[in-house]
Amino acid sequence: MKHGKKYVESAKLVDRTKFYETQEAFDLCIKTSKAKFDETVEVNVKLGVDGRHADQQVRGAIVLPNGTGKDVKVLVICKSEKEEIAKNAGADFVGADDMIAKIQQENWMDFDVLITTPDMMGMVGRLGRILGPRGLMPNPKAGTVTPDIEKAVKEAKAGKIEYRLDKTNIIHCPIGKASFGVEKLSENFDTLIGAIIKAKPAAAKGQYIRSCVISSTMGPGIKLNPLKVGATEQQ
Repeated sequence: MKHGKKYVESAKLVDRTKFYETQEAFDLCIKTSKAKFDETVEVNVKLGVDGRHADQQVRGAIVLPNGTGKDVKVLVICKSEKEEIAKNAGADFVGADDMIAKIQQENWMDFDVLITTPDMMGMVGRLGRILGPRGLMPNPKAGTVTPDIEKAVKEAKAGKIEYRLDKTNIIHCPIGKASFGVEKLSENFDTLIGAIIKAKPAAAKGQYIRSCVISSTMGPGIKLNPLKVGATEQQ
């Protein structure tokens, strides 16, 4: 793969054979963020589990202490009596049948999070084929299927993220913007890793965190020592 000039320059700053300490890694990640826009910082964690087995799934949601730096658009599908609650909590779009039809007929996807109530899942479930592949299908484990619409909307707006295994047993999560600085990114990182460790399945054997790499949108990967990542929580 051919990389651009800025990437090549940034890559020279990273020792690919080295495991970096958290603070040093984020400092380097910020230095290698050379795009003209405020790059997103992402964490990629490979776990020692087999996600093909139900008892080894790792999935959940957390509110990052410093948010994600992204203006999250929230859609709430609920019955009319809860629409005002959703709007007052900050939802960008609120509706029921009309929103479902808009997604089905217009392939409308101008939102980042879909929140719904348990009594609406029968209808929202029809959108599975459309929303599922895009990671937008609401789920109780992610807190997006809940009777407490107000709390769910406020958390989504505050920087709540969902973490889940992909087919290769890796969790990919954004934890903020390069402009956040080392301290805020480290706090968000520690919160995410702590949640992943607490979600460790009882069936998981051997080393749980196999590898951990951080990178900015356009920057190179920076490796952290998997044995030290979340060491306090793992003890």
